[in-house]
Amino acid sequence: QVQFVESGGGLVQPGGSLRLSCEASGFTFRTYAMSWYRQAPGKERELVASITWVASTTTYAGSVKGRFTISRDNAKNTVYLQMNSLKPEDTAVYYCNAGNMRPSFSSWGQGTQVTVSS
Repeated sequence: QVQFVESGGGLVQPGGSLRLSCEASGFTFRTYAMSWYRQAPGKERELVASITWVASTTTYAGSVKGRFTISRDNAKNTVYLQMNSLKPEDTAVYYCNAGNMRPSFSSWGQGTQVTVSS
């Protein structure tokens, strides 16, 4: 079955950096676009960044553009999110899923908590 395992979150001070990883299984990873989402307390899940299956095109939410970078390693079935210049408003649980503008699969991983606080 489709599975996503996110990792790399933690507590970081404003201005700091984190690198998230998501290992996927149960589908042909290299043929799907991949995306990162986040959900802050009391808010709906939002799309943060996407990358096409050949990694030729990346897109970002306006709130993270210029600070976050999405990448992928098709040999490892893994997608990454490098987050720099973190702000308190980036605090959320981060998830990955296949697809570009919307998730391809209904199943989600446990997510990884990112907390930006001094």
